[in-house]
Amino acid sequence: MSANEKIKTAIERVTKTLMQRPSFGLGTGISKTTITNGLTCEIQEGNWKFVADMPEQVGGNAAGPVPGVFGRAALGSCLAIGYMMRAAQLGISINALEVEVQADYDDGALFGTTPGTPPGYLEVRYSVTVDSDASEEDIMRVINEADQFSPYLDVFSRAQKCVRKIYLASQKSN
Repeated sequence: MSANEKIKTAIERVTKTLMQRPSFGLGTGISKTTITNGLTCEIQEGNWKFVADMPEQVGGNAAGPVPGVFGRAALGSCLAIGYMMRAAQLGISINALEVEVQADYDDGALFGTTPGTPPGYLEVRYSVTVDSDASEEDIMRVINEADQFSPYLDVFSRAQKCVRKIYLASQKSN
């Protein structure tokens, strides 16, 4: 079975299940991040472990990429996977695909030196390079339809509700 056939069969199976039992698609992803040394973080979700850190010039240990790398990687990989899934569903062959994510930022906002500037990205751009024998119309259909269903394109494009809870493990009395 080819990779496209495997993807298409799996998507058809999951789609059928979701149509019969929509609750099957509901879930909660849980990542835990623990400071291990200065600014170095260990992130764990399920069996996956990652390390994030800051560069030495801002007090980090440079033990891993900065958090922004993971954010940009989440968007790029989500888009790339979505394009390949949609292409498989539509029976469109793609020989190679690359997504490049560029994000402009102002570190002054992180350090409080540029008041009024948001600490997040100022602009996010992504470019998609596709190698395929399919027509431009078919490729554009794949990309446009996949973009409509991309979870991380949605996360980057729409304000998210964030709820904070604080737990104090110990507290010194005054």
